[in-house]
Amino acid sequence: MYPVSPSAYDRAITVFSPDGRLFQVEYAKEAVNRGATSMALIGKDGVVLIAHKTKSSRLLVPESLKKIFIIDDHVAIVASGLIADARRLIDIARIEAQRYRYTYNEPADVEYITRNVADTMQLYTHYGGARPFGVSLIFAGVDSDSRVFETEPSGSYTGMKAAVIGSGKNEVLEFLEKEYEDNLAMDDLIELGFKALKKIPDMKLKSEIFDVGLISKHTKKFEFLPPEKINSITSKL
Repeated sequence: MYPVSPSAYDRAITVFSPDGRLFQVEYAKEAVNRGATSMALIGKDGVVLIAHKTKSSRLLVPESLKKIFIIDDHVAIVASGLIADARRLIDIARIEAQRYRYTYNEPADVEYITRNVADTMQLYTHYGGARPFGVSLIFAGVDSDSRVFETEPSGSYTGMKAAVIGSGKNEVLEFLEKEYEDNLAMDDLIELGFKALKKIPDMKLKSEIFDVGLISKHTKKFEFLPPEKINSITSKL
């Protein structure tokens, strides 16, 4: 039997390589690995989301770069990879959240929303004439407890206490594996997140290139951290 180049198996999403790999899914994961670093962490009082906004030009308006998206009062998403792909999935998440509220007259569980979006992502790994979504999402929210789920382009999702996606994932995860504790207060959790980001080579902690979101266990409402508060934390570090 003649050897076959791997390129023979990466031309269609529906073709497995002999060793069981879907190259198009792996390429989609590589798009995520090139994206800006984002994370979500669970603390004793709720969930914190931190997103780095890559500013490639001084002419860009930082406020126009969005990485954290509100899905419902109690759920938000942070994305890394192809943000245009993320917007489509965010629309699906918002529709599912509102459909659940309309049907049952109560907010949807975070995992319910995550699973519906992950099912759509999985569908595009075996659908002819399409490609996988080149984005990973972290769903963070509060239902009966604080929840964080990380989804991959393959459609798999995993519950996490602290989830990281993007180009600096390895450095940040290595730090969090050693330093993370799940009983931290909100302010300590935010500070821990920025300390982890400092481990990424060439990372500059400038407040205008970060978005920080909070979801409190008590209010179950999402809110953005004011820029001046972010600046006070980054300045201290």
